Amino acid sequence: MSTAANEDYYSLLGVDRSASAEEIKKAFRRMALKYHPDRNPGDKTAEERFKKISEAYEVLSDPDKRRLYDQYGPEGVKQAFGAGGFQWSDFTHADEFSDIFEGMFGGGLFEQLFGGTRRGGAQRGSDLRVDIEISFMEAVRGVEKTIEITKYDTCSACVGSGAASGTRPTRCRHCGGHGQVRVTQGFFTIAQTCPICRGAGQVIEKPCTTCRGTGRVERRKTLRVKVPAGIEDGARLKVAGEGEAGARGAPPGNLYVVVHVKEHEFFKRDGNHIICDVPISFPKAALGCEIEVPTIHGPVLLKIPPGTQHDKIFRLKGKGIRDLQGQVGDHFVRIKIETPTNLSREQRELLERFAAACGESVHPQSTSFLSAVAKFFKQFSS
Repeated sequence: MSTAANEDYYSLLGVDRSASAEEIKKAFRRMALKYHPDRNPGDKTAEERFKKISEAYEVLSDPDKRRLYDQYGPEGVKQAFGAGGFQWSDFTHADEFSDIFEGMFGGGLFEQLFGGTRRGGAQRGSDLRVDIEISFMEAVRGVEKTIEITKYDTCSACVGSGAASGTRPTRCRHCGGHGQVRVTQGFFTIAQTCPICRGAGQVIEKPCTTCRGTGRVERRKTLRVKVPAGIEDGARLKVAGEGEAGARGAPPGNLYVVVHVKEHEFFKRDGNHIICDVPISFPKAALGCEIEVPTIHGPVLLKIPPGTQHDKIFRLKGKGIRDLQGQVGDHFVRIKIETPTNLSREQRELLERFAAACGESVHPQSTSFLSAVAKFFKQFSS
């Protein structure tokens, strides 16, 4: 360790020793905004301060280094991770630093500060998204769908190299094939994209006439996508390597298929369970009966006991959906009692006679409700 070794890292960032990882990150972001050399041109004190807080964050943002620092101080970290001093290229959370700097100063600053791209290698192609719609039963049972996409695919004439037939790209002399040139500014070594090869590291002297040197051509492609049984609405399927091809032979991106499931006429899904409303007449509910219930596994006979009430729910175990983890849900039947309409004169007379013959004993819920209402209003008269 070097510049900040004689100063407490927590004090440098202005946080307590018990600060969370998120608090440390926010503190570093705040301090970096204040002392960054781009915001303090020519200020050597600000440059040195920025380097110190960066070193402090590099240690405190790593759980292992922070634990050693808390127990043994800077020497403990140095002995465990080497005595070569603080190096920009040694950041253990390079992606995290990239996110912080890009958020503060815009994309590309991380590459300028630390050199190269964040993960190195060729820039892979873009990911693509396509939406498909399937029926409720297709989601339950699984289905295979044909989709068509238009994308940039590898040029077959040059096999993605971008060079004309019989030729091949040559190494860029300006950057030595690295794709970058380095410029020293203060204590930074800034890596910039090579202006000659534009970061490719290679130069095409005779471009392919089909793709004009890009290594890609636009074409329409037909794919068969397997949708697994039990998939839910809004789920996303990944088809690896079916995104757009990368420029000049770089790896392709991925294709993401977003699945939308149509609503069913009478089935409703709740996780891997199914809920179904079944209407029955008042006489059947009062006297009891046996009804045929539709399920995704076929019709099932369900016994309705006498006196069944409106919205009563019955469970058919194991008659639901098998989800992607192999768990099978249940089918729940909710009874809906229908009130008859358009009664004939004879039906009306029979119903009136039935009503007159009914006493309180056949309407326990009404009796209980009326008793509670009477008790409620009695408190106002007493």
